[in-house]
Amino acid sequence: MSDKSSSNAYWAANLRIIGISLAVWFFCSFGLGIILRPALMGIHVGGADLGFWFAQNGSIYVFLVLIFVYAWRMNKLDREHGVEE
Repeated sequence: MSDKSSSNAYWAANLRIIGISLAVWFFCSFGLGIILRPALMGIHVGGADLGFWFAQNGSIYVFLVLIFVYAWRMNKLDREHGVEE
């Protein structure tokens, strides 16, 4: 990755992955746990309504999945741009 356009393409793809990951995390933690909680009150998971479950547990699980998805996508991006380890 020696030229500037390839470097800019790599950085743009990296920012796109980060932006999508943050949007998913925000939607699951803030959206489902706080904003949409009244709409999710009728659905029960483990003895609690789904909104409460997302606020307490679900957002953490989504965050853990996002870590692995981010690592997988960045490894793929690194290989595509020739900067893999």
